[in-house]
Amino acid sequence: MINRIEVDETNKMIQQEKLDVRTITMGISLLDCIDSDLGALEEKIYKKITGCASRLVETGREIEIEYGIPIVNKRISVTPIALVGGAACKRPEDFVRLAKVLDEAAKKVRVNFIGGYSALVSKGMTPSDELLIRSIPAALSSTDRVCSSVNVGSTRTGINMDAVRLMGQIIKETAEATAAQDSLGCAKLVVFCNAPDDNPFMAGAFHGVTEADTVINVGVSGPGVVKTALEKVRGADFETLCETIKRTAFKVTRVGQLVAREASQKLGVPFGIVDLSLAPTPAVGDSVAEILEEMGLESVGAPGTTAALALLNDQVKKGGVMASSYVGGLSGAFIPVSEDQGMIDAVNRGALTIEKLEAMTCVCSVGLDMIAIPGDTTAAAISGIIADEAAIGMVNQKTTAVRLIPAAGKKAGDTVEFGGLLGYAPVMPVNGWSCEAFVSRGGRIPAPIHSFKN
Repeated sequence: MINRIEVDETNKMIQQEKLDVRTITMGISLLDCIDSDLGALEEKIYKKITGCASRLVETGREIEIEYGIPIVNKRISVTPIALVGGAACKRPEDFVRLAKVLDEAAKKVRVNFIGGYSALVSKGMTPSDELLIRSIPAALSSTDRVCSSVNVGSTRTGINMDAVRLMGQIIKETAEATAAQDSLGCAKLVVFCNAPDDNPFMAGAFHGVTEADTVINVGVSGPGVVKTALEKVRGADFETLCETIKRTAFKVTRVGQLVAREASQKLGVPFGIVDLSLAPTPAVGDSVAEILEEMGLESVGAPGTTAALALLNDQVKKGGVMASSYVGGLSGAFIPVSEDQGMIDAVNRGALTIEKLEAMTCVCSVGLDMIAIPGDTTAAAISGIIADEAAIGMVNQKTTAVRLIPAAGKKAGDTVEFGGLLGYAPVMPVNGWSCEAFVSRGGRIPAPIHSFKN
């Protein structure tokens, strides 16, 4: 049970330190919707999503009112559509039809986003995988709430370089298809290595085939809470620093556990996991960069930044695991640029580069996230960046991801505007030396030797 002192602490974290439940995400399996007739498949998908999630938004609001805990987003993740649509979809246009059905269903039940327009191709691509991937630019430019992800590698299988090369082209096409919105479509597209089956955060959420028919996953975020806690131990030794982060993460995760259990009970849907990720927003005081600077860095990007982030990520996970038996997803610290005012400021002052961000991804929860790059960046360069991140994930047995926005018509130093939680971002320069001959080789980078564990 949560005692009175904890209630008071939680109220303070919510009212003064920007603690929130970033999302309640309902995972829905669409495997029982599979049909060789495209019209029948569309009907089954729409019916199942709107049936299962009909009370999701209402339930989230009930919990907000009952407990006074802000729940920012209500979302849905579904089985990777490349699997669901394989029997019925014979052209990229057929998959676009399914994307529009997902969008209509999401609007019907009033969720913010729906994820799962996805393909899992870490070892190879089926014809339906490739069709879905080639349909992504049209799908994301013709829908509002659909999010897409592609898993191109894993520690177990290696990296599918054919898929990596293709995704460089697809990201460029998506940017051009949504050029009028500062290439917003790319903000809804993420490329993974070691993608988890139970991630509640967009744009990478999908409902893994190992999951139950429906499940509730909750993502909690509290960078402001951690920063406030660290202000009280400024100048203390590393042991004190670690204990402070760990205790704070424990309290934040308890809030997520409470919301997840309540949502599960009210909806009659099994509870999956709590994802404790310090996911920032553009709001002042809700920044992971500011946590790192509170640790003693003059600016994020300074020498020591990677070590500070490694410490933060590890202690957040240790505290979360003690608070809930079912911590999962990506849990740790996110380092998106556009969604974190501190990161934006560091880029603008010249302290933070893509190369430093890549180093930081070795120890963070995800990877190169929400980074705007010049619109004339080549597809091969984007593929090279994806390959670098996938290699970090593969060798280190961790999830890594790339969400780049090659902003059409923009150059380094310009700004792109997305609004809401997606924020805005300075366009960052990319190394101009070519890797085209490397990414064009084709085939697969094999799994590392330590992957063979049977």
